[in-house]
Amino acid sequence: MQRLNNEQPNSQHMSREQLNVAQLRQEILDKVAHYYDLAYATKNFFVPGQSRIPYAGRVFDATEMVNLVDSALEFWLTHGRFAQEFEAKLATFLDVKYCCLVNSGSSANLLAFMALTADNLGRRKIERGDEVITVAAGFPTTVTPIIQYGAIPVFVDIELATANIDVTQLESALSKKTKAVMIAHTLGNPFDTRAVVDFCRKHDLWLIEDNCDALGSTYEGKYTGTFGDIGTSSFYPPHHMTMGEGGAVYTKNPLLAKIILSMRDWGRDCVCPSGVDNMCGHRFDRKLGELPLGYDHKYVYSHLGYNLKATDMQAAVGCAQLDKLPSFISARRRNWRLLRDALTDLSDVFILPEATRGSDPSWFGFLLTVRENAGFTRDQIVKHLESRGVQTRMLFAGNLIKHPCFDGLRSRGEGYRVASELRNTDAIMNQAFWVGVYPGMTEEMVQYIAKSIRDLAWGD
Repeated sequence: MQRLNNEQPNSQHMSREQLNVAQLRQEILDKVAHYYDLAYATKNFFVPGQSRIPYAGRVFDATEMVNLVDSALEFWLTHGRFAQEFEAKLATFLDVKYCCLVNSGSSANLLAFMALTADNLGRRKIERGDEVITVAAGFPTTVTPIIQYGAIPVFVDIELATANIDVTQLESALSKKTKAVMIAHTLGNPFDTRAVVDFCRKHDLWLIEDNCDALGSTYEGKYTGTFGDIGTSSFYPPHHMTMGEGGAVYTKNPLLAKIILSMRDWGRDCVCPSGVDNMCGHRFDRKLGELPLGYDHKYVYSHLGYNLKATDMQAAVGCAQLDKLPSFISARRRNWRLLRDALTDLSDVFILPEATRGSDPSWFGFLLTVRENAGFTRDQIVKHLESRGVQTRMLFAGNLIKHPCFDGLRSRGEGYRVASELRNTDAIMNQAFWVGVYPGMTEEMVQYIAKSIRDLAWGD
């Protein structure tokens, strides 16, 4: 997409007024950096038993704040130069051709799924009543678009050690109506990607990778989110990087990229970015649909779409965060490994998390499943940790079909299908929780979490 021409002019060609504006702008940005140093850069010392350890949080420095104010001073507000820069940089990082910035990870999942319902896809289009294989042990917005459109989610069970889809159940979940698989890499741990990709290729199915909790994870040396037809990310504050709210949809398929961009931008046929007209040179000379000849192409709609764009201010923060992503990934791996090593001898009371074979996860969290003979319950250890200032989380929905949002579907016995007994899914719902490994945690914090767990588990 064309870059907007709103960078600052070269000082040699500036008028006195322009030079004064540029100097003032730089003074403002310098003061913002100084403000960060005064307000945020001071070390907050961790006091065991007094300081709270959140499961996740924002990690940033003056660069994000300067970028944010820099964007605000332009007052472009909507999708602009920072958004275009972010899309290009994330695409390069993931080694994909197309990346579309949106306003949330949930919107990214909505857009990814709805793109597969487009008429452009012919016989492979997902129709209402078609089936999509997924899991119930996850975040609801991986499943919500399927139900809202009128397709049928087909739930299969998971493995306890990885908390990912049990790929041995894929074939039994298949039917003549199956069109796609839409699943997430749980807590940064890749699902058995080779098995899922091979299954989809064998049966000519779409694959949407919900990569919202796994940005930077690799499988067989390749980034997750890039194996399927479409990948999605979230930039909500707890995730691997943040822009406050935000998400992305990415693909290597040019037709899907065109549909995704159209549906994100109201469903329009025109690909001109905001503030740009007539890139194609045919704005007023086309005959499309049953519109009159020459109807303004800026207002021709090829899909029933949305407005899911992020603001340029969000993207400005994201550009700075993306530069830090490799260090964030390293920190998450370090913290996870520290916790795993510290709890290795507790395998008799917990099912400890395991990385999927062939993967190198960019961990989102550390999952612990309490064994039935542990001598304590999940609820007991969660209350124990919370009382010590360690924030905990459930594995999202646990079992989504048990939630009130499924009350109507359950009572009617329609709208979804369970392909196998969800025994491990229920175990996750009843016995599992997780703690954080985010980059803002120090080794001292990780060791405190481990000690707090051990204090209840073994009475150390």
